[in-house]
Amino acid sequence: MRIVCLDLEGVLIPEIWIAFSEATGLSALRRTTRDEPDYDALMRFRMDILRQQGFKLQDITRVISAMEPLEGAVQFIKSLREKTELIILSDTYEEFARPLMAKLGYPTLFCNSLILAPDGSITNYRLRQKDGKRQAVKALQSLNLEIFAAGDSFNDLAMIQAAEGGCLFRAPPAIRESYPDIPWVDTYDELLAQIVAFLSR
Repeated sequence: MRIVCLDLEGVLIPEIWIAFSEATGLSALRRTTRDEPDYDALMRFRMDILRQQGFKLQDITRVISAMEPLEGAVQFIKSLREKTELIILSDTYEEFARPLMAKLGYPTLFCNSLILAPDGSITNYRLRQKDGKRQAVKALQSLNLEIFAAGDSFNDLAMIQAAEGGCLFRAPPAIRESYPDIPWVDTYDELLAQIVAFLSR
C-alpha cells in the first residue's frame, strides 16, 4: 500500500507565524523553517518575542481563526483522498491547527503541542518526537507502507529523503538549489501528477 505524507504550513495553509507577524506588525516573526534549519533556535526566538510583547495563545488563535486554506488546497485534498490516504506531518502545534483542520476536512495530523501558563502565555513547547517527520515515515514503512512525502522547508527534507518518493512543493530557491536531487513543483496539479505517478509505478 502507498500513502502520502504532506507538510502543512506553506503546502496546504499559509504560514501561521507570517500571518501573526502581519497582524501584529512584528516583522521578526516572519522567520520560518524556510529560513532557519534549527527548529529549536527558531522557537526560542519566537517565544522570546511573544514574552517581550506580552502576546498569549489567544492572541495567536484569534489570527488563525480568520485564516483560510491556500487557494486550491481543499480541492487538492479531495482529489488526493479519492486516490489514497493522506497523513499531515507538521511541526506546528495542535493548539494552532484545530481551527484549520476543520476547514481542510479533518485530515489526520501528527504535530507538536504547546506548554502554557494559566494565563495562556506560551512557556515552552513539547515535540511529539524528535525528528518527528522522518520518524513518522520510518514507522509507517515498518507497517509495510510505501510513502510519498512533500513539503517546502528545511524541516521537510529528512522525511522526503526517507520516503520512497517525494518532492519539494513551492520551496524557496535556496532550498531547491541546495538539494538539486529532490524534484520540485509549484502547483497542486503538478503535485497531484507526481503523486499519481508514484501510486502507479
